[in-house]
Amino acid sequence: MPKKFLKKPMTSFQKRVYEIVKKIPRGKFLTYKKVAQLAGLPRAWRAVGNVLNKNRDPKIPCHRVIKANGNIGGYRRGTKKKTALLKKEGIKIKKRVNGAFFC
Repeated sequence: MPKKFLKKPMTSFQKRVYEIVKKIPRGKFLTYKKVAQLAGLPRAWRAVGNVLNKNRDPKIPCHRVIKANGNIGGYRRGTKKKTALLKKEGIKIKKRVNGAFFC
């Protein structure tokens, strides 16, 4: 009989991150660093990325969060999908020589 995985309750930090990201309007973006600052932990930008990587709620637009250097960063459904979603919302994406995408 397979074991059922129990959902862990969300931490207050996770809730704050999701609430902040949920408010990013279509066609706009924030950096992981800015989300961390708004969530009250200014040096927790990597934690923001980890929180967003676990998101499965389509109402939370994690694709609207990018790296501070302008690189689009990772995305649970792949960088091609993230790039396509950002372009669809009107954000201009540039491809650099090394293959990275930038806003």
